[in-house]
Amino acid sequence: MSRIIMQNKKPKIALIGYGAMGKEIEKIAMNNKYIITDIFEIDNKISASKKYDFDVAIDFGFSESVKENVEILCSLKKNIVIGTTGWYNQIDDLRKIVEKNNIGCIYGSNFSIGIQIFQRILELSSKLINKIPGYDIFINELHHKRKKDSPSGTALTLANIILKNVESKNEIFTDRCNDKISPEQLHVASVRGGELAGTHTVFLDSFSDTIELTHRAKNRTAFAEGAVSAAQWIFRKKGFFTFEQMLNELWEDIDA
Repeated sequence: MSRIIMQNKKPKIALIGYGAMGKEIEKIAMNNKYIITDIFEIDNKISASKKYDFDVAIDFGFSESVKENVEILCSLKKNIVIGTTGWYNQIDDLRKIVEKNNIGCIYGSNFSIGIQIFQRILELSSKLINKIPGYDIFINELHHKRKKDSPSGTALTLANIILKNVESKNEIFTDRCNDKISPEQLHVASVRGGELAGTHTVFLDSFSDTIELTHRAKNRTAFAEGAVSAAQWIFRKKGFFTFEQMLNELWEDIDA
């Protein structure tokens, strides 16, 4: 059963990057009657000098190309969904570019709606352990052997949720341990191997017990559904948004 967030008018979609994720997005989009007008790859790059028929581009290409792609899409007045990670050191520059050119952009470290639910559970859990002494908290994430960045963007998002809510943690530690870490450091460990779509576990550990919060992606379908939903949501919008902001808008009735 599809979990695409539907509206009456569907945008025409272009894909930037046609690896495993791009192919999954194409399949999900076409199964839900979206039109894919263009597929851009290394040997067929998007160009500011051409005219295109798409409304929204979904970028799961290389992180080093994100800024260039955004600049081109701004010149074309096309909206964009950015699913690629590893470019967040440029986020302030991209926000200014998007807002100056009055297009719509939505990005996220993970487009799985399930991981967004997981993040809300983690936020509550993080606040609870402040009231109960004796719990340490740390993260382990696993991905397939082809993933280039570590920790994953999702793991860093989870880590920042913990830093925001757990009073005893003030620093993310991702390096190899050559000595014991300080109590204030939040350890984020990464493993790469096999064909794992992505597993993120947060441990809340004490002398007496261990709580494990785990989100395990079974395949890429959830990410593709989220990316297509994001394309639908950003269609005809202007501004710079996160995937979390999109879901917060959809979940307003729950919080009310």
